[in-house]
Amino acid sequence: MTDHRQSAPHVERNAGPIAEVLRDVLPARGLVLEIASGTGEHVVHFAREFPKLLWQPSDPAAAALRSIDAWRAEAGLFNLLPAVSLDARARDWAVAQADAILCINMVHISPWAATEGLMRGAGRLLAPGAPLYLYGAYRQSGVETAPSNEAFDESLKARDGEWGLRNLEDVVAEAEGHGFALESVTPMPANNLSVVLRKG
Repeated sequence: MTDHRQSAPHVERNAGPIAEVLRDVLPARGLVLEIASGTGEHVVHFAREFPKLLWQPSDPAAAALRSIDAWRAEAGLFNLLPAVSLDARARDWAVAQADAILCINMVHISPWAATEGLMRGAGRLLAPGAPLYLYGAYRQSGVETAPSNEAFDESLKARDGEWGLRNLEDVVAEAEGHGFALESVTPMPANNLSVVLRKG
C-alpha cells in the first residue's frame, strides 16, 4: 500500500507552541474546522491535544487530502474526521457550521483572494463569540520585518507573484468587514504570529 503521508519540518517546531495558545482560545466542545490543512500533521497533533473537540481538516489539493487521511488512518483518533475538499475562495464550502476555525500558514502562501474568501466563509459559519485563529508570518505597521521574513517573502513571490507576506492591518481590516474583531496578537517562534479574531 502506498504511503501518501507528506511531512513539513516546521510542524514539529510549531505545533506545540500553537497548541499552548489555542488552550485559551478554543471552546471546550464543538467542531473546529481547519482551512488549508496541508500535510495533516497539525490537525492530528491538535486532535490529540484537545480530545473533547471534533476536528474537521480541509484542503483544496488532492495530494494534501490524501496525506491528511493517511496521517488520520495512522493516528486512529475518534475525534478527527475525514478531510474534505475546500477552497477558501469558493462561495460555498463543504462545511456548513463550525465552532472555531483555524488557518495556519495559508495567508502568505496563497493569492489575496483566498484571504478574502477565508474571512467571508468564516463570517458565514461562525456564531457570535466564536474564534478565528491565524498563524504565520506577517508585516506589522511600525515593526521592522525580520531579515529571515524578508528573504521568505522574496522566495514566495519568486514562486508565485500573488503570494507573499501580508500586512497584518490589511488582514484584520478584511476580517472586520465580515464581523470580526482583533482579540490578540502573540509573537511565536521563528518570527511568526498567532492572531486571534473573534466574531462579534
